Amino acid sequence: MASVGFIGASGLMGHGMARNLQAKGHELHITVHRDRTRIADLLAAGAREQGTPAALAAACEVVFICVTGSPQVEQVVSGANGLLAAAKRGSLIVDCSTSEPDSTARLRDLCAAAGVSFVDAPLARTPVEAEAGKLNVMVGAEPPIFARIEPWLRCFAENVFHVGGPGAGHTVKLLNNFIAQAICTASAEAFAVGQRAGIDPKRLVEVVSAGGVNSGLFQAMAKSLHGDMAGIKFELDNARKDVRYYTHLAESVNVPTVVGEAVHQSLALASALGHGRKYLSGLVEAQEQLTGTRIVAR
Repeated sequence: MASVGFIGASGLMGHGMARNLQAKGHELHITVHRDRTRIADLLAAGAREQGTPAALAAACEVVFICVTGSPQVEQVVSGANGLLAAAKRGSLIVDCSTSEPDSTARLRDLCAAAGVSFVDAPLARTPVEAEAGKLNVMVGAEPPIFARIEPWLRCFAENVFHVGGPGAGHTVKLLNNFIAQAICTASAEAFAVGQRAGIDPKRLVEVVSAGGVNSGLFQAMAKSLHGDMAGIKFELDNARKDVRYYTHLAESVNVPTVVGEAVHQSLALASALGHGRKYLSGLVEAQEQLTGTRIVAR
């Protein structure tokens, strides 16, 4: 059993991950953000609170990060009192956030200069699977590093995919999230068009449910037709950020991203209309505002 650090344990995904690491017998060390309510059970079970990321790094063999995005990752790794201020040579930092590949590459070089391995291991699935220890993880790492971290990852993941060398994890994650958000934005738009055209969107759901267009994401968005706006527990502004990272990636490899930009602007518009802090079903409410339709059951 190892001393494992976790930054982001108060988050929707991070709490379940940290709890499962602790439940598997690892000595858990955490930093505490403003909201202490979500980590009270971890502390009660013996987790040790550290005042700064640097203190966390000094106490741990491996530190997991699960925060919003690259600016936050950069701050906890290389900022004042960041992990690199006290990380021991040979230790590991595992970024489970959805981050920009360019930022990941810079942090990986900074860590390597200090004798620390920086690994990208972003996540898929939802907070429900995080609590159940059944996340999907996509890892970018050299084979020896992957072999070293895999046992820790399997504490909170059902499926661990070694998708390539350093950086591949965050690249695959952005591709995955682009496809996911394309489905969500298309679903919301289709509901609005159908409503304006005079059909009941629930009939559309019946047809899609019986064919190849169906997916778990479509079904989650369809729950909004019955008033359930928490079908996908993922904040719209986080989705907007992820697709922005995807369009940056596409631009960096000189690939036009016509669909990606359309999806990004759909999310940006919904956020501008005041739905950014809602879950992704807020896209349906944004369509109601834009089209003057009533789609969500109230």
